[in-house]
Amino acid sequence: MRAERKGDEMTTADAAANESGGRAITSGAAEPPKVRHPIFARVYERLTASAQDEEGPLREELLSGLSGRVIEVGAGNGHNFEHYPSSVSHVLAVEPEKYLRQRAIEKAADAAVDIDVVEGVAEALPADPDSFDAGVACFVLCSVSDQSRALDELRRVIRLGGELRFLEHVIANGSLSRAQRFADHTFWPLVAGGCHAARDTNGAIEEAGFEIERSRRFPFRTSPVEILVTPHILGAARKSP
Repeated sequence: MRAERKGDEMTTADAAANESGGRAITSGAAEPPKVRHPIFARVYERLTASAQDEEGPLREELLSGLSGRVIEVGAGNGHNFEHYPSSVSHVLAVEPEKYLRQRAIEKAADAAVDIDVVEGVAEALPADPDSFDAGVACFVLCSVSDQSRALDELRRVIRLGGELRFLEHVIANGSLSRAQRFADHTFWPLVAGGCHAARDTNGAIEEAGFEIERSRRFPFRTSPVEILVTPHILGAARKSP
């Protein structure tokens, strides 16, 4: 595992250059502001640890069958790392939040596959066009500042015919959607690290130019406080011409 460093350590660009055999890796857009959620990051760390038994099978399903080079956006604390199959040759894990990124670096050191953890945001990925066989978005497209831009970036860096795997909570059908929209305009992003409960992520993936090959919708929550984010989708989409 070749971790991202700063100062007397390696920079994100250095790590990315190593990954590309010395080539400079550039994003398709200017870098948005830094992401910093120190309190939520620590709460999220505890929540994912307590939900590992429930989330583990979903993460396993999400990553099953992947191969080659993979980019994971918003890798968080690295809870997906143990679920990558041996057919994956390398993972570039992009995480903007400092505390979560450090936890991910620690998990990458013990992973069975080769993983680089780098600083970056989904809206400006530190990678060349068409440089990955697959992209992974897991519990992240709810919290990016610009969902369409993040998906455009994923489409940019995934090769033609490559996959986008996704596991996300989405807007509900019926009355719960009204509560989700109200929460998004009031308190929810403030207390949940920028998360939005009412995003139509399935539709956004299609609008970004991916062809959804499979997507199943199901209710899932690990505690009563997650009622606003109960509806989930899990699936795969293909980058087509």
